[in-house]
Amino acid sequence: MKFRSVLFAGAAVAAVFILAAALRQGPPIQTRETAGLHVPTPEFFAQLAGAEPVQAVHPGGAVDPVERGRYLVTIGGCNDCHTPWVMGPEGPQPDLTRMLSGHPADLEMPAAPAALGLWMWSGAATNTAFAGPWGVSFAANLTPDENTGTGIWTEEIFINTIRSGRHWGQSRPLLPPMPWFNYREMSDEDLKAVFAYLQSLPPVYNPVPQPVPPQPATLADGAIGG
Repeated sequence: MKFRSVLFAGAAVAAVFILAAALRQGPPIQTRETAGLHVPTPEFFAQLAGAEPVQAVHPGGAVDPVERGRYLVTIGGCNDCHTPWVMGPEGPQPDLTRMLSGHPADLEMPAAPAALGLWMWSGAATNTAFAGPWGVSFAANLTPDENTGTGIWTEEIFINTIRSGRHWGQSRPLLPPMPWFNYREMSDEDLKAVFAYLQSLPPVYNPVPQPVPPQPATLADGAIGG
């Protein structure tokens, strides 16, 4: 995909945030050996994010859809972009008081810096706004608020959105860095579980701004969002 490299860059930024927190007075780094290397465990990353460690849900057992959804949302990294990040005492961390509520509506963003040469995209300090060749995108409010979130969505709308890569399954495209093309490979059962978990969250009123399209004149000059 044309902008897929942007997603890897975004993942690298999130990894830097997490490791920065680890280097401060955070919890002891739990590791496991993988291919001869000692890497942090999922429990460690969950602890840094302020969440309780989520146990894997094994297929075939009696599974609570909400708990299954919580597990999938955690390992899927949804908090990396849909929860605003703030600077905490141990480094950058997600603000779980606004969990999965998207880009803060009350945060007035300046114009994105120009993208020149190999510096093709930029991200806000909150990790909820991104600028690149697609314009400026803002992480959506995933909480079940009826006016600004997913409160009036149905399972069908949610699944169609992920499967098609379009808002409501039929409207505008989902913009980078949303990795919908990865999530669409999930089973219907898993997507239903994710939706069940999102609908179980406390609703947060937060009208996320609409995307800002790229400016043709700016593109011609080799700068994005300036």
